[in-house]
Amino acid sequence: MKKSLLLLLAMLLSISLLVVACGGEDEEPTDTDTDSSETDVDDTEETTEGDVPQGGTVTYGFTQPFAGVFDWAHYGGQDDSLVLGLMHDTLFSTAEDLMTVPHAADFEISEDGLTVTISIQEGILWHDGNELTAEDMVYTWQVIAHPDYTGDRWSNVEMIVGASDVRSLEEYDPLPVHELEGVNVVDSHTIELQVNDPAPNTISNLWTNPMPSNHYEGIAVADLEDSEEVRRNPVGFGPFKVTNIVPGEMVEMERFDDYWQGPANLDGVVYRVVDGAMGAELVQQGEVDILEIQPGQAVQLEGNEAVQVLDYERLSYSYIGFKLGHWNGEEIVMDNPKFEDVRVRQAFAYAIDREGIINAFSDGYGVVINAPESVISWAYPDESTLTQYDTADRDADVAKANELLDEAGYSERDADGWRLDPDGNPFTVNFMAMSGSDISEPRATYIVQNLQDVGVNAKLQDGQLFEMNLFYDLVEEDHPDIDLFMGAWGLSADPDPTGLWRKSDAWNFPRWYSETSEELIREGLSLDALDPEYRTQVYQEWHQHVNEELPMIPLFSPIGVYAVNANVQNVQPFLSSAVYNPHLWYRTDVE
Repeated sequence: MKKSLLLLLAMLLSISLLVVACGGEDEEPTDTDTDSSETDVDDTEETTEGDVPQGGTVTYGFTQPFAGVFDWAHYGGQDDSLVLGLMHDTLFSTAEDLMTVPHAADFEISEDGLTVTISIQEGILWHDGNELTAEDMVYTWQVIAHPDYTGDRWSNVEMIVGASDVRSLEEYDPLPVHELEGVNVVDSHTIELQVNDPAPNTISNLWTNPMPSNHYEGIAVADLEDSEEVRRNPVGFGPFKVTNIVPGEMVEMERFDDYWQGPANLDGVVYRVVDGAMGAELVQQGEVDILEIQPGQAVQLEGNEAVQVLDYERLSYSYIGFKLGHWNGEEIVMDNPKFEDVRVRQAFAYAIDREGIINAFSDGYGVVINAPESVISWAYPDESTLTQYDTADRDADVAKANELLDEAGYSERDADGWRLDPDGNPFTVNFMAMSGSDISEPRATYIVQNLQDVGVNAKLQDGQLFEMNLFYDLVEEDHPDIDLFMGAWGLSADPDPTGLWRKSDAWNFPRWYSETSEELIREGLSLDALDPEYRTQVYQEWHQHVNEELPMIPLFSPIGVYAVNANVQNVQPFLSSAVYNPHLWYRTDVE
C-alpha cells in the first residue's frame, strides 16, 4: 500500500467500544463493537509476574441483573460485556489514542482498500484447550451472515463479499456452513478477506471477535444465543475462565494459566450484582473491590484512604428518545403521528433542563451535548453550528418551549391546565426510564416535572421504573405505551452512525430516518471520505441535520466514576469500563 494511503487510513482506523452510561441505571446496550478488548498493547509489559504480589481475588460489582449472554456476537449490553472482557479477548484492540492496533492478530490492507489480510498469532489457546485459528474467525462471520442469526452485528460483516448472498438464502442449512465468497483461508492462522468497497473504517467496523467454533460444534445458528455453551459453559481466550454462574447474580472466574499474554496476577475475579444505592458503602466495607458509582456517592469517599476514586471520560452519551415508529423486522416504519411535528420535539428539548440534571444528579460530572456523540470523539461537531436547546437562561428556554407548542397547535388546555392536541384531545406522554440507583427515580421525576411545567401531561410509564433488561426489551419491541424513553449508548471510536441510525438498523430505537441522513451516512464511508477533513465535514453536516430533526434529545456526555479498593492496583478505567488489562490487576494485601 502507498505510504500516503496507509497513513490516511491509519488516522481513521480507530476501533469500537463497548458501552456504557452512568453507573447502572443508565447502562446502555453496546454499539456494534468490533474490539471490545480495550487494550493498549504497549501496556502489557508494564507489570510482569514476580514484580507484584501474586494471588487473591477481586470482586467486580454491577448494579443490574445481567442477561447472561456470554458471546461477543450475541450480547446486547454492558451487563454481559464486562464478563466478556474478563474471560475473552479479541484480535485487534483500541489503544489509548483511540486508534486500532494489532492485538492477538496483525492486519494489512491492500493498496486499493479491497483486501484485508489478517494474521492470527500462533499458540493462543481457548479455555477448552483448543487453539485459536483462522477457522474460528471464519465460523464467526458465517454465523453473523446466516439467515437465522439472532444478534445485531450484521453491519459489521455486510462489507464482506458474499455476505449478503448468504444472508438472503431461502433454503439453507441450520448450521453456519455456508461459505462467504470473499473469505479465503490462506493457512491455519491467516485469512485473506475481500470487501465490497474501500472505506475509511474497514478495520474498525469489521467484526474481529472470534467464536470458539469447536465449542459450538453442531449447534444451529438459531439456537446459539440460548445454548448451554453460551449461557452456562462459556469459553473464551482471555485471562480468566468461567467456573460458576448464578444467573443474573454472579459469575465466578479463575485465572487461565495458559493465557497468551501470560498468567494474570490474580487467582480469580468474581462478578457480582449489588445494590447501586449502597455502592460507596459496599466498597468501603470491602464487599466489592471495583464498582462504578454515581458521582454523588464519591463525596462519601473523600478522605478515605481505603478507597481510590477514579474518574474518566466515557465514549458514550445519554439521551431521551422519541418513539416515531416501529421496526417491522427488516426496516424502520415511521408511523407514529404523536411526535411527527418537529416543533413538538424541539419544544420538549427546550423544556428539559439538562444542565440541571447534570448538576442535581451527577454532581456536575458530565457535559451537555446537542448531538448524539461523545465529546471525546474527533467527530463531535462544532457546537456553534447547532441549535442550543439548553441555554444559560432557563426562563427563556421554558418560554421557547411554550411558544413552539402553541405554534404546533397545542395551545388549548383542559380544566386542569394540561395541553390538548390540535384536535382537542388529551395530550398525555408516557416517559419510560430505568431503575438501578438512588438517583434513578428522582431524576426521572425531575424530567417529568420539566415537561409538566410547560403544560404537558407527562407521567412515568405505569407509574414505575423498569429493570434494565426489561426496559430494553420493551424499547426494542416498540411497546405501544412508550412515548419517550431515557437511554444511553456506548460508542465505537470510529464515529460511523451505521448500526444505530440507518433505516435498516434494528438498534435505531427512536425509529427515525431521513433520506438526507441515509445519504450522509453513506457519504461518510465513501472514497472521498478517505480524506479525514472531508469525512469530518460529512459528520458535521449529519449532526446538524439530526440536531434540527431531533429524533432524540441528547442529554450529556458523561464522566464516569469508579470506586476501587485501595488494595487493588493497576485498575485503569478506559472509554466504557474498568475492564482494561485485567490480567495486570493485583492485590497488595495478599500474603
